[in-house]
Amino acid sequence: MSELRIEYLTSPEIADAIASGMRTAVLPLGATEQHGAHLPLSVDSEHADRLGVLVAERLGDALVLPTVRIGCSAHHLGFAGTLSVQAETLETICFDCCASLAAHGFQRVLIFSAHIGNYPLLGEIEPKLAARLPDGPDVIAFADSAAILDVWRDAAGHIAALAERVGGHADIAESSIMLAVRPDLVRSDRADAGFTGTMDEDMLAQVLTGGVKAVAPNGVLGDPRGMSSELGFACLNAVADLLSEYAQSRYRPVT
Repeated sequence: MSELRIEYLTSPEIADAIASGMRTAVLPLGATEQHGAHLPLSVDSEHADRLGVLVAERLGDALVLPTVRIGCSAHHLGFAGTLSVQAETLETICFDCCASLAAHGFQRVLIFSAHIGNYPLLGEIEPKLAARLPDGPDVIAFADSAAILDVWRDAAGHIAALAERVGGHADIAESSIMLAVRPDLVRSDRADAGFTGTMDEDMLAQVLTGGVKAVAPNGVLGDPRGMSSELGFACLNAVADLLSEYAQSRYRPVT
């Protein structure tokens, strides 16, 4: 199929795809939150839109659901415009999507997030959805934020020898991804470094609990300078490989 996004397909086309073996659904999670002075609030959702298609193409048996465009972003509420939902709200959205998919014959759902703030939820969601949907699709949730940062650093080191500028938010990786996906939305002349220390698990926990503004007053974790569309495409493809390989490693046979 040339179009994998269900929102752009007709209902009969989707029914035919399911009947032919397209039994996997990809559910991308995004966010609407600040990304410094040089990127729009749509970064994570634009990113998730593109990743969802790239992952589905790699899986070969998957259709892509619309991106959930508001996420768990309370740690960004110190910046104007950020929207946030409670974890329970996002979990309910995921549950309702999975329940709908079960009714149509989908047998597995890959849930991933282009917003790291959703990862604590994803780390706990599989058993919760399994308990609420005992006859529902298998839920595969990717929740390894460290792996995402690792492949971004690998790409930044290989393409531009700037791995140290990866910090996880409005940094060289995310800024490059936006140059690849929506260059018209990038204000390159406003790009500036923010927090440039090591973004490890302890620092990430501090950011999620105390807020980004306490660590990076300009809202940037890392340094966007040196961004390029070449690096953006490399980051996108590396993460798409990571997500699709993880999903396939978790597949159970479709009956």
